Amino acid sequence: MDFIAVMEFGGFSRAAERRHVTQPAISRHILALETWIGTKLFERSTHSVTPTPAGLAFKPVAEDILQRIEMGRQVALDTAFSTTESVQFASTHALSQTFFPKWIKRVQSEEEGIVVQLFAANLAICERMLVDGGAHFLLAYSHPGMAERTLTNRFQSLTLGYEVVVPVSAPVELGARQPRHQLPGSTETPVAHLTYHPGSGLGRIESHHLATLPEPPQLTQAFVGPATLLVEMARDGLGMTWAPMVLVEHDLDAGRLVRAGDSRFDIPIEIKLFRPKARLRSSAERFWALAKRQLTGPKLPDLKSGKF
Repeated sequence: MDFIAVMEFGGFSRAAERRHVTQPAISRHILALETWIGTKLFERSTHSVTPTPAGLAFKPVAEDILQRIEMGRQVALDTAFSTTESVQFASTHALSQTFFPKWIKRVQSEEEGIVVQLFAANLAICERMLVDGGAHFLLAYSHPGMAERTLTNRFQSLTLGYEVVVPVSAPVELGARQPRHQLPGSTETPVAHLTYHPGSGLGRIESHHLATLPEPPQLTQAFVGPATLLVEMARDGLGMTWAPMVLVEHDLDAGRLVRAGDSRFDIPIEIKLFRPKARLRSSAERFWALAKRQLTGPKLPDLKSGKF
């Protein structure tokens, strides 16, 4: 927290004031962190404190650690106060916003009294929750050609739907069809790439896809973040990104985004629901049976068309 405060407020005094601690305490904490890491994180002068390249590199790691701690606290609290018959889901961020709300509403309409808890995180955290018993089910994207490291052999799964991840960029000007950042790029002029954290589901899928292309595009990493932020940055012209069609369909229709490459760069993916092979509590087993029955019923939501 002290490190992030110094980065945000640009000095030990302002950080100490915002953190309601003394400046010497902040200084000791930062020095202890630098000693532990093994390098300076800030350059100190009489009038200013500026981050070193190592400090800038450490900032997203520190932010991720704080986010995980807060998420762990929320998971612990939610678990402590959960009802005994609730059904607990872990979902990747993108699916928790786009697919889960309407899908769970449809499932709940088939049977009253299903109490649901949803925890949204990146895939690595969601996997750990499922392995440790912190969730009954995991909702995640899956690539048919990529075996999930943890999920394939230890868990059962249902395929709930399909999606396509497409490369997008802002146009060179509004209304044009030419992308500002166009694949495949070259070694001389690589394409600015807005990409995902390696621990995220979409990050794994994107990396796998790029590694299997006969002629991969020439990219230079411009930013790492979650899907919704990457789409916003692509819309602002800061680079190209691969995004699920459900997140960019309206922008493509409105011309705020255009395709950054042809269909060879598209990534077909599945939406899967995972569960442990061991028997779950009765409410979770009833939910699983209901989800399986729905697969043989009316057509599942089609994310690519935007029709639910």
